[in-house]
Amino acid sequence: MKKVITYGTFDLLHWGHIKLLERAKALGDYLVVAISTDEFNRLKHKEAYHSFEHRKLILEAIRYVDEVIPESDWEQKIQDVKDHNIDIFVMGDDWKGEFDFLKDYCEVVYLPRTTGISTTKIKDDLR
Repeated sequence: MKKVITYGTFDLLHWGHIKLLERAKALGDYLVVAISTDEFNRLKHKEAYHSFEHRKLILEAIRYVDEVIPESDWEQKIQDVKDHNIDIFVMGDDWKGEFDFLKDYCEVVYLPRTTGISTTKIKDDLR
């Protein structure tokens, strides 16, 4: 079984998120999604509309997602890859090169972002 992992806040879920999850799942058999906890978001000075528990509930209902785990700090990625026997780490290409240190532990793939949509755009449009 080939296992894939991706990370994010996944707040104000939109079709760009769904496309990312679909493409990540297509790379393997089992998709783990690590979502930022509320405490970690505060450390990053990032404000989520939905709480961690609600974002987790939403992600668990998506057919591409097999498991949701908490992300509580920047440093946990290597341990997550080891603990969950991950074969492929996936992030959007806006992070290109940032996670290359994981290549010692698994394959690293940067997927193109879905054009025309982002959580920031949604928040800006609503203002």
